[in-house]
Amino acid sequence: MHQPRILRELRESGHVHRTVKAEIRENLLARLRAGEPRFPGIVGFDDTVLPHLERALLAGHDLVLLGERGQGKTRLIRTVTGLLDEWTPVVEGCEINDHPYAPACTRCQKLARELGDELPVEWKHRDERYGEKLATPDTSVGDLIGDVDPIKIAEGRTLGDPETVHYGLVPRTNRGVFSVNELPDLAERIQVSLLNVLEERDIQVRGYNLRLPLDILLIASANPEDYTNRGRIITPLKDRFGAEIRTHYPLTVEHELALIRQESMPDIGADVPEHLVEVIARFTRLVRESTAVDARSGVSARFAIAAAETAAASAVRRSAIAGEEQAVTRVVDLAGVVHSLRGKVEFEVSEEGRETEILAHLLRRATAETFRSRLGGMDLSALTDKFAEGNQVESGELVSAGELLHRIGPVAGLAKVMSRLGMGAGEESPGHAAAALEFTLEGLYLMRRLSKEDLDGVSVYRT
Repeated sequence: MHQPRILRELRESGHVHRTVKAEIRENLLARLRAGEPRFPGIVGFDDTVLPHLERALLAGHDLVLLGERGQGKTRLIRTVTGLLDEWTPVVEGCEINDHPYAPACTRCQKLARELGDELPVEWKHRDERYGEKLATPDTSVGDLIGDVDPIKIAEGRTLGDPETVHYGLVPRTNRGVFSVNELPDLAERIQVSLLNVLEERDIQVRGYNLRLPLDILLIASANPEDYTNRGRIITPLKDRFGAEIRTHYPLTVEHELALIRQESMPDIGADVPEHLVEVIARFTRLVRESTAVDARSGVSARFAIAAAETAAASAVRRSAIAGEEQAVTRVVDLAGVVHSLRGKVEFEVSEEGRETEILAHLLRRATAETFRSRLGGMDLSALTDKFAEGNQVESGELVSAGELLHRIGPVAGLAKVMSRLGMGAGEESPGHAAAALEFTLEGLYLMRRLSKEDLDGVSVYRT
């Protein structure tokens, strides 16, 4: 589509200038009426967080997302840019994205007077209209708002010239969405610099008689723990935000499963069967609910994602060492998750030294819950009968699928077990069969129908 390149062409095209908040409001309403997705990639917030967010955006409010780590706050903020127009006109070369109809900075106002309808226009994609700053104690007012540019002074401009100002991140995101992550970490004297941005919609830089009417949607994120441990949002700033919205971790196992599937590394090279993804989802939920874990710190969704990727990596490693054609994750690959992810969980002080023991116990509970959910009530006598007369089966991290199947031997009803575990057509490979059988053996052990002995990475199942 032809895009006007000068102001006259832009006027003739019928383009209408809207503020950022009006733009988002109208595009959001259009998607609501059409029943289209508004925030793609966001899982588990449909009936809780998103209605509040939509009301805030329709009301034109700046807002704070409040929630523990790993609840998808930043991801959610970034999806808001999808509600902007795909392309928007700006004055060509403008540092703060002035609209050609209403130039705000000194440079663009001067150009508009000189060139009139010949004012050059360029177009910005909505992805370029998003700015983000992780609040840290060393963040300065200059970083956010702006400061005098010594290079421009050295070039011969005077201190009284407004064009000597180097704009900070906030004005450079003019006519867009700006995010301040972990706002309480920002020093209180720096938070003060945002007061005018939120209420008067302008900025002040040092002693300049400079007023830039900013057109911006400001969204901040914060962790409730930050208010006591590292800082707080000053009261005047909180008062200027129109809405405070609480986020949360996935409320159901189904949402946890969907999140793991969506976010875990797709090209890691191993298949993770559905029943093992469910084990990881249940494991994550049990860790969050455990009294041994510091609830104020939370257990990030990244814990579950990293667990799935670690288990898959273990299968890839076995495949490379044992010469398997296909890498399929098995129960034995979950053991490494406990050691790899221990550092991602904050435990209560009273549990110091027992971290690995606690996580291993919770992983066994998650495996047992998944076994009862998937295979509970199923007749598994064809498998338990193989352990009659003192027989035993050895498995381990480096035992290939073919070797494990050989040790177990043919099992009647295996196809039904695989079906109950969510393995459909196209998943009849030795790797999937071995994954199904090993999970069943582990479940029978946890149900106390078999015994198991772990020795140097080898698991021996027997009656």
